Amino acid sequence: MKLDPFYLIVDSAAWIERLVPLGVKLVQLRIKERTLPDIRIDIRRAKAVCATHRCQLIVNDYWQLAIEEGCDFVHLGQEDLAAADLAAIREAGLKLGLSTHDEAELAAALAVRPDYIALGPIYPTILKAMAWAPQGLDRIRDWKSRIGPLPLVAIGGLTVERIAGVFENGADSAAVVTDIVLSENPEQKTRQWIATTKTLRYP
Repeated sequence: MKLDPFYLIVDSAAWIERLVPLGVKLVQLRIKERTLPDIRIDIRRAKAVCATHRCQLIVNDYWQLAIEEGCDFVHLGQEDLAAADLAAIREAGLKLGLSTHDEAELAAALAVRPDYIALGPIYPTILKAMAWAPQGLDRIRDWKSRIGPLPLVAIGGLTVERIAGVFENGADSAAVVTDIVLSENPEQKTRQWIATTKTLRYP
């Protein structure tokens, strides 16, 4: 499969309603510390917007809700992977993306045949406290050599200025959170990401 080179990650349907209409084609809904009924509502809102704008929606962590709401893509971290019912996910026809940070996690991810692998953090990130030091561009090249044609998503501390190096070293898609949602003008920044990733990946 192919992933859009610009991979937006946001924590609410409100962000999806705000930014996806600008031309975003790949977005992850990553919600933390909210009730399941509230998350279900956001998934439904996000799914409707993404369907209208032909954007691929990826639900983070909540694979049961993703199945119940008829979504088609879920992303799991390593802890969630250990607890998830992979058979149910596959039976429902969901595609699966997995986070990796070290050799053991890469091996665990590849063992379940995901649809893409994410590697991070590439650069220092303020999104959350990380147990891993920044991976750097060389690790992208190493991971890509190991996973072959499987899409590789780079995440962590990415900015527009850093996109070129990420792609040059083998990433198929660049995931972004804070560079957009903490921007003074998220719409303008989103358009810049879309234009830059398209230029670099499809010159």
